[in-house]
Amino acid sequence: MDETTETADWYDPAATTFGDRLTGAREAAGLDVEGLAERLGVKVKTIRAWEGDRTEPRANRVSMLAGILNVSLVWLMTGVGKGPVTTDAPRDGEMLEEVGRLAREAAGLTDRLHLLESRLRARLEVER
Repeated sequence: MDETTETADWYDPAATTFGDRLTGAREAAGLDVEGLAERLGVKVKTIRAWEGDRTEPRANRVSMLAGILNVSLVWLMTGVGKGPVTTDAPRDGEMLEEVGRLAREAAGLTDRLHLLESRLRARLEVER
């Protein structure tokens, strides 16, 4: 799969702006405007201005944005390269819940396996 097919259907490299890419990457990263502003140390209105293509961040902020949003700097600026991966992956809390559920299921299966093994060994001993 090439890098452009990893991005969501909203992304068209010929039509998107810096603000579009920033918004899409922020959403794919699961951040709201307030959360991104806090992580960058800027005001919410600054993020909104960037996303609305009313202003553009300085180079050091673009670099920070790329890191926070897990996209390449080149993609964020031009739309070419590694953009956000949209897999609809579960959030950390959901993954922890699933890990817990699977661990409980595995423990139950292990107990069941030991019980069946014990019964089978007992039958084999009787048949000897």
